[in-house]
Amino acid sequence: MIAILILLPSIALVGYFVYAMIGWNVIVSLSAWLELRPDYRIVGLSNYAYIFSQSEFWISLQNNVLLILLFVPSSLLLGLFLAILLDNKVRVEGVFRTVYLLPFSLSFVITATLWSWMYNPGPPAGVINALLGQIGLGFLKTMWIDNPSLALYCVIIALVWQFSGYTMLIFLAGIRSIPESQVMAAEVDGAGGFRLYRRIILPQLTSSILATFVILMVFALKAFDFIYVLTGGGPAGTSTYVLSLLMYKVTFGLDHYAYGAAIATVLFVIVMIIVLPYLYLSSRRKEE
Repeated sequence: MIAILILLPSIALVGYFVYAMIGWNVIVSLSAWLELRPDYRIVGLSNYAYIFSQSEFWISLQNNVLLILLFVPSSLLLGLFLAILLDNKVRVEGVFRTVYLLPFSLSFVITATLWSWMYNPGPPAGVINALLGQIGLGFLKTMWIDNPSLALYCVIIALVWQFSGYTMLIFLAGIRSIPESQVMAAEVDGAGGFRLYRRIILPQLTSSILATFVILMVFALKAFDFIYVLTGGGPAGTSTYVLSLLMYKVTFGLDHYAYGAAIATVLFVIVMIIVLPYLYLSSRRKEE
């Protein structure tokens, strides 16, 4: 009884600010609220039909998919590579671990601002173009985030830079949690170097890889502040729009609250499609 009383305030807060707000958002998405004044008349699925008919929605969804396909695997592979390097007892490991993790400790707004300076085509030229000129590769200079065909890839590179330290830390913790006796036994049996990681270590990182994969997928779907600061959705129209940014522009830029709520609901459903299988698999593993 005491435990219930202690948990009751937290349950009430979560119930109101999470689940009640999700329900309210769904109601708004079914309403006629398209101006500043609330209008809760139910219009059914017409708001969803409208957003599905808009090219901006499909461009944003396509950009989200591309973000997932490039950002998530790149962050996982780079983080795993860094974790393996640090696991090989390099000198001043603490310094390298801090350097790799530092980008993730920065807020997305700060990181996006730094990368916008580095991508600046000039004048004055940003760090990237200036460096290319200094090392004799001036022919590679370009507009970067001002180029509609490159802007989204520039965003992905910056995000991989920020998240690779985070994935490295998770994988390194998973590697260090493997009993040393297993590693020593494998080395005695002749499994060294790449074979050691492929046969012994990597199979035991399945849980870490799956958890990190889901976290990165969810972030790729709801990424907003980083893209908003770095590109604002541009440079040309919707070249770097994602669903969360489109939702913000529609809701607070055009005051179309029902349309924005419909986009948010679609985004919520996509996130649940990703998260629920992970929760199911995790619960099955605990039961086994």
